[in-house]
Amino acid sequence: MQRLPLPDRLIEQARSYASGEATPAEPRNAATVVLLRDSAAGPEAYLLVRQSSMAFAGGMCVFPGGGVDPRDFDDELEDRGLWAGPTPAAWAERLGCDEAMARALVCAAVRETFEESGVLLAGPDDSSVVADTTGDDWEAQRVALESRELSLTAFLEDRGLVLRSDLLGAWAGWLTPVFEPRRFRTWFFVARLPEGQVTRDVSTEASSVTWRPVLDAVRAAEGQEIMMMPPTWLTCLDVGQYDDVDAVLAEGSGRTVEMFTPEVVADGEEFVLSSPPQYADLLASHEPHAG
Repeated sequence: MQRLPLPDRLIEQARSYASGEATPAEPRNAATVVLLRDSAAGPEAYLLVRQSSMAFAGGMCVFPGGGVDPRDFDDELEDRGLWAGPTPAAWAERLGCDEAMARALVCAAVRETFEESGVLLAGPDDSSVVADTTGDDWEAQRVALESRELSLTAFLEDRGLVLRSDLLGAWAGWLTPVFEPRRFRTWFFVARLPEGQVTRDVSTEASSVTWRPVLDAVRAAEGQEIMMMPPTWLTCLDVGQYDDVDAVLAEGSGRTVEMFTPEVVADGEEFVLSSPPQYADLLASHEPHAG
């Protein structure tokens, strides 16, 4: 069971949907990437603090990610030699969706990571990765991707690159609760910061960015030093059970995703969100940090 208490606003929203007073919004498909690197304190993740003015998750610490764009469904990537690693069909089995959606999700994961961190999971061939994306020409194309003036396919083709789907691992799937006015069906991926590349504070949706050990982020959220949505908190806790990024990626290479929709449940005198059954043992053994 999720250990982060819910604000009164969300509890009231949940009650209105449960009573039939409101109709759930149609969810949008999305991808998010837990971008990782090793540290003395274990795996650390790249976190963005969303602008407080944002309609969805304002002020929250999140991973890079966003909604699937219609052009992420481009089925010519493989025919043009712009795709390396597991095929969309293989990803479909791991992500629990059809092949077209799997292709779009992987494209969205790579595109959004580049848009929000400047990190590009692509290379000249299936065994190498871009070493530096900090030049003005890279930035101009990143902005064009972000504004949807440029598609991922056109970007890769112009650069002579292939999308490295093998650099991603599958991790989890979360569907926003029915009581949220903006809903996302989000697939969580994991990836390592490629050697030579650096993250850049480029996201227009973030007020700040940071690298932070995932278990330190868990403690900070529980101590109310930072704000996290429950899926982000639980993902950090889950990733923190592994010694290093190699171990996280090894786990991500074998996981399959089952989409989970949290519900509001009572936890003593507080209300919390339910969590996927596979995390029951982890949560039972976790001692929350009181702050």
